[in-house]
Amino acid sequence: MATETPDPYSFDNSIGWRQYRMLRPGWGMYHDVKRRLPYYWSDITDAMNYRTFAGTVRIYFVNILPALAFILDMNRRTGGFYGVNEALFSSALACIVFSTIGAQPLTIVGITGLISLFNYTIFDIIKRYDVALYPQFMTWVAIWAAIFHWLFAIWNFCDYMRYVTDFSSQSFGAYVGIIYCIKGVELLIAEFESDGPTDGFMSVTIALMFFFTVYALEMVGNGMWFRPWVRGFLGDYAYPIATIFWTGFAHFPGQLRATNVSKLPHTRAFYPTVDRGWLIDFWNLEVKWIFVALPIGFLLMLLFYYDHNQSSVAAQAKQFPLRKPGGFHWDFFLLGCTSFIAGIIDIPLPNGLVPQAPVHTDCMTNYKSVLKVIKTDDGGEIHQQEIIAESVVEQRVSHFLMGLAIIGTMTGPILIVLNLIPRALFAGVFFVVGWGGLEGNGIMAKIIYLIGEPRFVQPDEPLLQIPKKRILFYLFWQIFGITATVGVSQTIAGIGFPVLIIALIPLRWKIMPKMFTAKELRIMDAPTADNEVVLASMGGKPQMPKGEEDEDAETESPGTKNSADAQEEKWSAAERGVPREGLRERGGGWSEA
Repeated sequence: MATETPDPYSFDNSIGWRQYRMLRPGWGMYHDVKRRLPYYWSDITDAMNYRTFAGTVRIYFVNILPALAFILDMNRRTGGFYGVNEALFSSALACIVFSTIGAQPLTIVGITGLISLFNYTIFDIIKRYDVALYPQFMTWVAIWAAIFHWLFAIWNFCDYMRYVTDFSSQSFGAYVGIIYCIKGVELLIAEFESDGPTDGFMSVTIALMFFFTVYALEMVGNGMWFRPWVRGFLGDYAYPIATIFWTGFAHFPGQLRATNVSKLPHTRAFYPTVDRGWLIDFWNLEVKWIFVALPIGFLLMLLFYYDHNQSSVAAQAKQFPLRKPGGFHWDFFLLGCTSFIAGIIDIPLPNGLVPQAPVHTDCMTNYKSVLKVIKTDDGGEIHQQEIIAESVVEQRVSHFLMGLAIIGTMTGPILIVLNLIPRALFAGVFFVVGWGGLEGNGIMAKIIYLIGEPRFVQPDEPLLQIPKKRILFYLFWQIFGITATVGVSQTIAGIGFPVLIIALIPLRWKIMPKMFTAKELRIMDAPTADNEVVLASMGGKPQMPKGEEDEDAETESPGTKNSADAQEEKWSAAERGVPREGLRERGGGWSEA
């Protein structure tokens, strides 16, 4: 039900004071709610579909396993302050709030590795003074972050996410992937240090085999083996299959069980990990520490500003045929509310999950497998599979059911079951999520193009229009940004890494047009938010930097392969930064033609 009339939320053609976003507070939030509210009932009725069930099961595991992996990292680095129940409570809070009153219910919200890094870096700073201040200080960091969230949402600052391009989003995705892989290695090193070499090697085996199992099952789901429903089943349930098998593997009788690898810690149902109440007495913190928390809260908001909005963009990317509108300002306001609630009970602050959000939308997508026949010169035929995304089950029930399932996971019997899972399995989760952010990244696609043999490059590859040294120069700036951010993240100054991430946006729009031609940037880069229903919440398409539009016009002509439309069609899934999970068959969501 796409709108035929132009969306009224736009500043580009306004004159006078109306052209300034900050002079129209709440305008973005108002239009987000107005735009999405008519679809609320259909968000419920459209959920009566097999895809909802399959997507709920898959996204439950895709959400909860990384959350538990991150909480293990925080538990180890914060003196045991955070535990399993804190991770589950945080994820459930976000699921219930965003599935019921969010404008973008397909966006999965939960615990990320970056909030883990943020929390234990603050712990390393606070323990230099008085470690007892940590709970109250973290509450005030969350309160300040919530206030800045509300201000950014009210004053329409989410509009500026439309200026994010693949240059920064691919760099951020690669940064997240590298950090996750580092976390997996750190977790395995901790197993060697605490349990000895035998248990350590067993942990490495479980982690790597979990990674390869999930990877292989997802490859089958994306391939041409078996019937479509079999492929879809294996792709949908790759995580639960791998989790159940490799958890059982650690308990096989004999020498395997004798290794005694460490398991997920067990806590009381619905209680915090440490002996405390859920509500933190944040009002008793000294005033000076309250104001010390202010700039840190602002840095945390910057991280969520980029990470959460980027997750929403990824969940509503152009390859998904979405019909319903989004709402960035309203959801960012809600993120401030969940940050405030999570802060006063001192659980990790949830935000958008970059790897998981597009996976959720992918789970809700109905794909059609089409037989493509290519005639050869000698009269033969080549049969190829073409995957077409027909529709998306746009609903909010799967997100809500996942929240209920996570609350159920906090009960005593399920916590006992979780206690059976070896810690090493979560290192494998880190590797799966981390490699997923690297393999399908546009940076990797450019590197593969550069090292590939030229005669096997497709003739219509857009990168052929650019000298390789210019591609290398472009990659240098991306890799430089990634390296600097990863380096800072491994030091006590790690809480400043959101500044480096945000700095990539003006670098692309203000500096890089002076180093690259418009044609080069148009071929190697593109706005990340390219879906019209998404851009409506951001005030429409961004204006190109001065000079780019003129050069584009010179190189375009009707019917030529260099036109902007033709170029956009040539982008491969990897080059456009589409996650590996973005083009997969789904059981129950297939039809054959």
